[in-house]
Amino acid sequence: MKAFIALVALAIAAGGALAADEKKEPSAAQKAQQEKMAACSGQATEKGLKGDERKQFMSSCLSAKPATATQQDKMKACNADAGSKQLKGDERKKFMSECLKASPS
Repeated sequence: MKAFIALVALAIAAGGALAADEKKEPSAAQKAQQEKMAACSGQATEKGLKGDERKQFMSSCLSAKPATATQQDKMKACNADAGSKQLKGDERKKFMSECLKASPS
C-alpha cells in the first residue's frame, strides 16, 4: 500500500512538472515575431490606417525582410574580428566602437 501511495505521489509530481514545462517562455523566434507584430501595428496606428488599408499594410510590413543586420549580428561579427586580431583593453574598445558604428558591408 505504501508503494502504491508513493507511486501515485510520484505520478502527481511528474504531472505538475510537465504542466510547468508547457508554460515556458516563448522562443526567441516567437519573441522576435511578437516584437515585429507590435512594431508594425504601432506604425499602422501612427498612420491612422483602418480596415483593408491596415490589413494590407500589416501584411507587407510583417513579410518585409530587414534591410540591415541586426545589432546583435553586428556585435557578433565585430567581436569575432576583435578576437581574431587578439585586441585587448583600450584597443579592443576603440575597435568595437568603430566597428559597430560602421555601415554593414
